[in-house]
Amino acid sequence: MKLYAPWEKAFNKIYTPFEHFLHAQTTTGIVLMSMTIIALILANTPLTDAYVHFFHTKISFSFGSWELSQTLHHWINDGLMAIFFFIVGLEIKREILVGELSNIKIAILPILSAIGGMLLPALIYMLFNPHGDASNGWGIPMATDIAFAISALVLLGRRVSPALVTFLVALAIVDDLGAVLVIAIFYTAEIHLDALLYAGLAFLTLVAFNRFGIRNVLVYFVVGVVLWVFMLESGVHATIAGVIAAMAIPSKPHHTPLDFTQHAKNLLAEYDNYPCTTDHMMHERQKAILQNVKDRIDAVNSPAAKLEHDLHLPVSLIVIPLFALANAGISIEFSSIGATVLEPVALGVFLGLVLGKVLGIAGIAWIAIKLKIAQLPENSNMSQVFGVAFLGGIGFTMSIFVAELAFAGDASLIFQSKVAILAASLVSGAIGYIWLYRASIKKEAQEE
Repeated sequence: MKLYAPWEKAFNKIYTPFEHFLHAQTTTGIVLMSMTIIALILANTPLTDAYVHFFHTKISFSFGSWELSQTLHHWINDGLMAIFFFIVGLEIKREILVGELSNIKIAILPILSAIGGMLLPALIYMLFNPHGDASNGWGIPMATDIAFAISALVLLGRRVSPALVTFLVALAIVDDLGAVLVIAIFYTAEIHLDALLYAGLAFLTLVAFNRFGIRNVLVYFVVGVVLWVFMLESGVHATIAGVIAAMAIPSKPHHTPLDFTQHAKNLLAEYDNYPCTTDHMMHERQKAILQNVKDRIDAVNSPAAKLEHDLHLPVSLIVIPLFALANAGISIEFSSIGATVLEPVALGVFLGLVLGKVLGIAGIAWIAIKLKIAQLPENSNMSQVFGVAFLGGIGFTMSIFVAELAFAGDASLIFQSKVAILAASLVSGAIGYIWLYRASIKKEAQEE
């Protein structure tokens, strides 16, 4: 029996792109939780002044008379988060082309549920904040944090069906698309048409690269940076450049899988014709064959798929944790926390996420199933869908991001929003996990 080192076991296991996606989101959720705790500790200890000062450090870039100067906090939120939104764009594109959103019969349930899970939280928020600056925060409870939600579901292991996990992923992807549209359309203070026009030309250049069969990722990166700069200058939030750029990345492979299979078989047959030397060294021709096979593997994998795979780890371990560290550190006065959570903004966000998400997602799903517009995920029941709807109330990353946009310059409203987001995410995650755990036990007992 051959023994493998831990990394060799991983090497010998074959993961699908969807499984890689789930692993990446689970990793993100764990790291995100850790970094959130660190941020809260830093903001509520004597280190708070150093913490705030660090993220308000100015970083500038200049070229001739042109200068771009932002704080580190803004560089993370406007710059690094553009990479996160680029990944979101690639995920949306993959799901629409070949994923769960490509089959309308399967996609209709998560699509309708996601729409309900966006509209009802916004309406609940507006009931508490119908007027004034506070009304700008209606987009905060609309978002679901895909990493945290999937992490909670994956922790249940085989107690939930794969179809239920797929339902949550598809729902979260549609939710992300909705959040992107809300940010682009409603959280843009002032539009500079000249910069927006140049951004449009940059996007058309990326589309032209795609149409002409250019597959060099570096070329797309350079024009993508130009697109980001003009989007930043236009007034539309710069992170939207990430989603737009993702739409232009080629999703079709250079060679079809069938061509690859036949060519690889021929090359490997030729490879086997060269016997190993006594010291097991490869023949020079064998090295050339292996390089050719590697080139073919790269050619059969689309640039979009390769980028999504390569960027998931850096985004999971660097971008999202840095965002959490820069934005989750809120200084909490526990003596006044009771008054804070009763503020209209905090109540709107909290109830929007905890109550609005559940009623919106599960309610619309129940109606769609009763009307036979959609059907339950395979090997699951309505109680489990209700539990997943609770997980939809985990609104951490996107909700905090929208709060920063909605209440830019108003530290008090941002603080109220963040307290509510953290509380709602904790409550929703705990209830969702417990609900699904108990529902799975009940389902197993009924089946027995």
